[in-house]
Amino acid sequence: MSPEERKRRVQNHVDLSWNKGRLALAERLQSRYFTYKGSLFGQPMDSAGFARVVRQVRDAMPTLEVLIDECLSEGDKVVTASTLIGTLEKPLFGFQPSDRVLAVAAMSIWTLTPTGDILELNTLLDLGSVHRQLTVAPGAPVVLD
Repeated sequence: MSPEERKRRVQNHVDLSWNKGRLALAERLQSRYFTYKGSLFGQPMDSAGFARVVRQVRDAMPTLEVLIDECLSEGDKVVTASTLIGTLEKPLFGFQPSDRVLAVAAMSIWTLTPTGDILELNTLLDLGSVHRQLTVAPGAPVVLD
């Protein structure tokens, strides 16, 4: 599988799962040994755990859109820099609802099998940004101690 094909596979997975909630179709792009590791969670998850997270996030943020800002591929790895945009309408992972539109940066490293199945996904979210956007008054400067 070429680097461009690997990038398209990852972009399709993001679109099917996060943007459209078509989790059964997204799961078809995953290896049966798929593992998801996220900065919010203490333990790796399988496909079913990943699907639960996606459903929870989409339920709390019905306007969610994930934009891939950058996508690089080398060897069996694909790296994406993304922005998650949406309004938190229900509590989620300890964060309370807000009428603000959030923009959250995420970096993900994807590992693909030689046939292009997604074997592993590791995602790091900018949680500091989420906290600032939900707790700092709009337009207020961020003060460093």
